[in-house]
Amino acid sequence: MASITLAQGLNEGLRYAMTQDPKVVCLGEDVGKLGGVFRITDKLQTEFGEDRVFDSPLAESGIVGTSIGMAIYGLRPVAEMQFDGFTYPAFEQIVSHAAKYRMRSLGRVSLPLVIRIPYGGGIGAVEHHSESLEAYFTHTAGLKVVTPSTPSDAFSMIVQAINDPDPVVFLEPKRRYWVREDVELPVTDGMPFGRAAVRREGNEVTLISWGPCMRTCEEAAEEAASDGVSVELIDVRSLVPLDIDTILASVKKTGRAVVVHEAQITGGYGGEIAARIMEDDFLSLHAPVLRVAGYDMPYPPAKLEDIFLPDIDRVLDAVDKVLNY
Repeated sequence: MASITLAQGLNEGLRYAMTQDPKVVCLGEDVGKLGGVFRITDKLQTEFGEDRVFDSPLAESGIVGTSIGMAIYGLRPVAEMQFDGFTYPAFEQIVSHAAKYRMRSLGRVSLPLVIRIPYGGGIGAVEHHSESLEAYFTHTAGLKVVTPSTPSDAFSMIVQAINDPDPVVFLEPKRRYWVREDVELPVTDGMPFGRAAVRREGNEVTLISWGPCMRTCEEAAEEAASDGVSVELIDVRSLVPLDIDTILASVKKTGRAVVVHEAQITGGYGGEIAARIMEDDFLSLHAPVLRVAGYDMPYPPAKLEDIFLPDIDRVLDAVDKVLNY
């Protein structure tokens, strides 16, 4: 048993996958000797050599395009986008090619590609370093989209993503990189993609979130409990495929739901979850499903991000509204 951070869980998961399969390679800006901005690939080049862990030019479209070719060739590339906002130059490669290749080849060619994207705010960074871009990819058929929030999930989910035959957008919540957990490595019993986790059981309100906002929701649930309100907390984990069954089972019990995410509220993935709840189990609801999210504006300067990001007060206000509806 070791106490590791989420960042270390990712590093250990990459190491495990590379040890198990010589076809796994890592590429991206500064992933080699430096080990990446957040040191997720730390020491992997020393252990596995420059042929399997190597730096790329500062060209995200080239990183993903090259990775697509490597995957077609038979390798299992893990491409790192250094920050969320740097992903956009690669968007055409991801959406027009990676996502469509299995259908384009009539199922004859799989594309085992992982695109790692550190995302979300809360670290006091400048523009293009704090965005939550999950809705772009959940709207793109042909991609799996997942995000861990614990060190054990980080390990098991990166290994699952690498072993998956289809492209996976692997979103890493930056402000949870340093969350610690006691973990028995290797993690071989992690939940598969398409499964949500009940992080806290309750019977009055279902709080649904993922990735960066999980800590905020954990603290909100604890604060609500101190006021006698029982909150059930769901960590979605896998946005595509979505475990709607676990979400609906919780809503049947509580009759109320609040969805929390960092991305702007309009067009955010929280709207999809709210719609699915109301379409599939409207009669269980005692109140409308509410969303707590970022505001409809570009991500603000670091000194204003605390105003932009959902905080405990905004989450608890939503909990109060559904309870008092």
